[in-house]
Amino acid sequence: MFGHTEITNQYLIHLYVNLALDIEQKREVKRRAVVQDNFDKIEFNRMCWTLCVKKNLTKNPLFITEEDAFKIWVIFNFLSEDKYPLIIVPEEIEYLLKKLTEAMGVSWQQEQFENYKINFDDTKDGLSVWELIELVGNGQFSKGMDRQTVSMAINEVFNELILDVLKQGYMIKKGHRRKNWTERWFVLKPNIISYYVSEDLKDKKGDILLDENCCVESLPDKDGKKCLFLIKCFDKTFEISASDKKKKQEWIQAIHSTIHLLKLGSPPPHKEARQRRKELRKKLLAEQEELERQMKELQVANENKQRELEAVRKKLEEAASRAAEEEKKRLQTQVELQARFSTELEREKLIRQQMEEQVAQKSSELEQYLQRVRELEDMYLKLQEALEDERQARQDEETVRKLQARLLEEESAKRAELEKWHLEQQQAIQTTEAEKQELENQRVIKEQALQEALGQLQQLELERKQALEQYEGVKKKLEMAAKTTKSWKDKVAHHEGLIRLIEPGSKNPHLITNWGPAAFTQAELEEREKSWKEKKITE
Repeated sequence: MFGHTEITNQYLIHLYVNLALDIEQKREVKRRAVVQDNFDKIEFNRMCWTLCVKKNLTKNPLFITEEDAFKIWVIFNFLSEDKYPLIIVPEEIEYLLKKLTEAMGVSWQQEQFENYKINFDDTKDGLSVWELIELVGNGQFSKGMDRQTVSMAINEVFNELILDVLKQGYMIKKGHRRKNWTERWFVLKPNIISYYVSEDLKDKKGDILLDENCCVESLPDKDGKKCLFLIKCFDKTFEISASDKKKKQEWIQAIHSTIHLLKLGSPPPHKEARQRRKELRKKLLAEQEELERQMKELQVANENKQRELEAVRKKLEEAASRAAEEEKKRLQTQVELQARFSTELEREKLIRQQMEEQVAQKSSELEQYLQRVRELEDMYLKLQEALEDERQARQDEETVRKLQARLLEEESAKRAELEKWHLEQQQAIQTTEAEKQELENQRVIKEQALQEALGQLQQLELERKQALEQYEGVKKKLEMAAKTTKSWKDKVAHHEGLIRLIEPGSKNPHLITNWGPAAFTQAELEEREKSWKEKKITE
């Protein structure tokens, strides 16, 4: 639609008629229409939308935002007919509403659309862009859906039809330098795969350029990554991991189809489908025009035959009147000229017989022509019935196709559910084995700890026995020392009397020994005993 240095005149006329711009606005669009190689069609559409939205958009409250209305405006420019004034025909309206309904995840209400077509204004061939925006914005075909769902559906259809987005979603990509796995938002277009940090498309990380030499292959699971596939290009290879097997197969199929279209040099699927729909409408219109032309020719031929029959009838009437006049003259002169003109009478009878034969022949031809007209009328009725049967057959075929599609979807869902159960069983088995291994490790660790504790216990028992032996030795020494001291004090007391120093008493209770109160308390004794044991353990 656009060249490298300027916009074609056809698209400018398209925009002028659609926007209903005044002279100054047209000049402004023409002034801005000369662009460079980096021309952005979306920004140009947004500029034109800004110039016309306030003037033409309905004042009634809509169920969609102005941004959604702009996207419908751009979609209208893509689906509208190549004639002026610009309109979108009922077939394309049905196609757009079906796409929106599928994007919202609800079933298409064909009966509701048929009722809408019945109430459609017969004087118009389609809707203008503002009527289309009002049709989508009033929620007639999106009842029960919230504003966000409708907006997401419009955005999805906009991405597919206008931005040529064939598929998009999150996957995990392996890096080329660091070899790490990072989640990216992938966007597939007819000749490129772009990947971003997130789905807002703000931080672009790279592109995968596709051509007819590229290929896509499935890979087995490795490095803890599942659902792997490989994209081979001329100079690079990309390893990607999908979220599940279904997503993996969908991406492989989508990329393979894109490469196949590049090899064939075909346009994107939605553009090719749009072209086929236009060609089909042109073909049906040509057939209808041809049928109308044939009917007109038959009607003209019928009128000519009618005129010929009328001329023959008038000639017959004139011949009959002339014959009557001649018969009257003959009767008047019969008496006088009976003998004289007997031979002439015979000749007259012969002429009359010939004329009657001609009349009978003309009547037979007239009957045959009328029979032919009736046969043509029957043929026309049968043709109409055949067309009606063909239309009904197409509807039945569409119904069967939808049923097959639904059965395929149910089969895919069941298959996915079986695969999910199989994965859950494998995960349960792996979890059980891991728990079993963990319990075995814990048992081994506990046995080791028990062995260490037994060793420590034996060591403590040995140390306790050694301490007891040391304690018994010290006790024996104390007893011997006590006996020696007692015998010495007895000797001193015997010679000098009982000696006892009088000292200030302690406030704490003292221990009582054989020689009186001790010089330390029970707590001091326990503290000294504890210190003595620690020294023994250290030694």
